[in-house]
Amino acid sequence: MTAVAQPRASAWGRLRYRLSVWRREPTVLLGAVLVLILLYLVVAPLIAVLSDAGQVQYGDEEKAGAAAGSVTSFYLWRVFRSPVSQLLFWEPLVHTITVAIGVTLVAFVVGGSMAWLVSRTNVACRGFLSTALVVPYMLPSWTFALAWLSLFKNDRAGGQIGILEAWGVHTPDWLAYGAVPITICLGLHYYPFVFLLFGNALRRIDSQLEDSARILGAGRFTVLRRVTLPLMLPALSSAILLVFGRILGTFGTPYVLGLPVNYTLLSTSLFSAVRNHQQGVASVVTGVIVLIGVAVVLIDTRLVREQTRFVTVGGKGAMDRRSPLGRMRWPATGLGLGVFVVAVVVPVLVLALTTVTRTPGVFRRGNFTLKYWIAEHLDGAPGFPHGVLRGGDLYTAAFNSLRIVGIAALVCGVLGLLVGYVVVRTGGSRLSGVLRQVTFLPYLVPGIAFAAAFLSLFAVRRGPIPALYGSLALLVIVLIVTHLPYSSRSGISAMMQLGREPEEAAQVCGAGWLYRVRRVILPIQKGPLVAGVLLPFVSGLKELSIVIMLTTTGTQLLTTLSINLVDFAYSQMANAVVLVIAVVSFLATYLTQRLSRTSLASGLGG
Repeated sequence: MTAVAQPRASAWGRLRYRLSVWRREPTVLLGAVLVLILLYLVVAPLIAVLSDAGQVQYGDEEKAGAAAGSVTSFYLWRVFRSPVSQLLFWEPLVHTITVAIGVTLVAFVVGGSMAWLVSRTNVACRGFLSTALVVPYMLPSWTFALAWLSLFKNDRAGGQIGILEAWGVHTPDWLAYGAVPITICLGLHYYPFVFLLFGNALRRIDSQLEDSARILGAGRFTVLRRVTLPLMLPALSSAILLVFGRILGTFGTPYVLGLPVNYTLLSTSLFSAVRNHQQGVASVVTGVIVLIGVAVVLIDTRLVREQTRFVTVGGKGAMDRRSPLGRMRWPATGLGLGVFVVAVVVPVLVLALTTVTRTPGVFRRGNFTLKYWIAEHLDGAPGFPHGVLRGGDLYTAAFNSLRIVGIAALVCGVLGLLVGYVVVRTGGSRLSGVLRQVTFLPYLVPGIAFAAAFLSLFAVRRGPIPALYGSLALLVIVLIVTHLPYSSRSGISAMMQLGREPEEAAQVCGAGWLYRVRRVILPIQKGPLVAGVLLPFVSGLKELSIVIMLTTTGTQLLTTLSINLVDFAYSQMANAVVLVIAVVSFLATYLTQRLSRTSLASGLGG
């Protein structure tokens, strides 16, 4: 009896000791809980959507020749080999690659040239340009698409024609819709990626290396080819791959400009499959998008590691040297201002004009009106029979957006800081590595593919987890998960800069863990916490790809309200809603930079 009781008492004692340790220092326990929660919210949706690709879905029993839930390769055959595979997959894949290459070229030319002007020359208005040239990314991506339609739309798609058609200038379909406008609009939206990465890399290159090459007799193009480009290659490759990867999950612009001529990308093909209740087909397309996205990010990670092979040694003063432009200084300044006008001023001005004119392009006094903003009743608009500022649609969507995005951003910021705390405090452990990788995983998956994965997991009840489709909770969760990579990296960086001494001093004085977090960690990390909250908030306000398949009538957001108005061909009201989103997004971005004392253009000078 005594021999048996002793081990039991010893085991109970060890358990009590561990519980007391976890109560005083629950870092490991907190990390384990975070890993379990994130594995369910990050990995489980991907497993669910990929498993749907290999199981017969309800309603497809006759087509697949098997009972619902049976293992099948029917959807693989339908997407890759069937008579409709060209429309479902191969054509959208070719279109996606074509657009991605075109957008990358536009972004590289515009962003690279502007980065060189701002970083390496004495161009005038550098301070203004370094910030102004980043503004296009603050706007919703389909802002440019709606502005393009307002200018170039012909009578093919129905509804109001564009300004050029109203002036008697016929615009062909290839200019109004399809690959050309999608490429240009997305290129103008994503060139800030290249501008920022390229500009920061240019500033890190020691100008003495280029001077030395010139002294040895190398010409301008030889210096560029043999010195500058090898040092720039990792940053350039990362920028190109990031732009390429973003195109995979972009929905708004391809939908607005591709729908009238049935020009589909993988993102719009996936959306059509979900909307037509083809869950198995959607799962296969999602899997392909995920695989391409993972491949792009892995290549980018490899190139970033290769960057350590290109090291320059020099003084900061030499690195900051700028080439004088001479008599070309003001033409170069005009070029930079021209890019800002084309990418920001013209689209916003065109959208604003369409919302206050009855007939586009006619600037007579009698043609101006505010009815699309404030009218109590609009003729010929049964789906939206009042001005944007009348009725409750805009305010309900705005309230939903601010509430959902606000909650998600707040939770995201706190989670990011907690993840950073656990990763740093358990540094080098297996728990730290798993938590770091799980929080980064959503970055590998394009937004619309992640939305499809969440739809597959939460559309029906699974065990104790109820069906969440159509609820605000699902939107909050998906926004938290998809923005967690940014807030977690911010939290990890912040905690790595904070030593253990302040917390240990409080612990010596008898402070418990919660008290230390509340009175020591949070006050010290207030800045990173604010950034970890506000940055997901800014991004979430203009998010469409992630939420387009998860919203319902009761969970309408500003972004989905705008797209629904596009579907109804109410272009003036759609443009008005986009302007509201742009204003809110710009103000939120400005507030973020003021409160966090950061700048999107930091490192480019100004």
